[in-house]
Amino acid sequence: MLSEQDKVTIKIPRQLYGKLKHILEGSGYNSVTDFIVYVLRDLVATTPKAEDKISEVDLNEIKKRLRNLGYLE
Repeated sequence: MLSEQDKVTIKIPRQLYGKLKHILEGSGYNSVTDFIVYVLRDLVATTPKAEDKISEVDLNEIKKRLRNLGYLE
């Protein structure tokens, strides 16, 4: 388990948080934060590690996925 010193705060729109909270009710996730961490870990895990650099194509795909999730406009 991570300590509080190992964590940072990421701000998302309150409306998006509310929608996620509603969608996740009864889903098995303990919190919206747990779900967001899961999604971001999955996103990072599926990104190729060519010397830990992200190609422009991969970066655009990440942005597209974050837009679809409501994190970017």
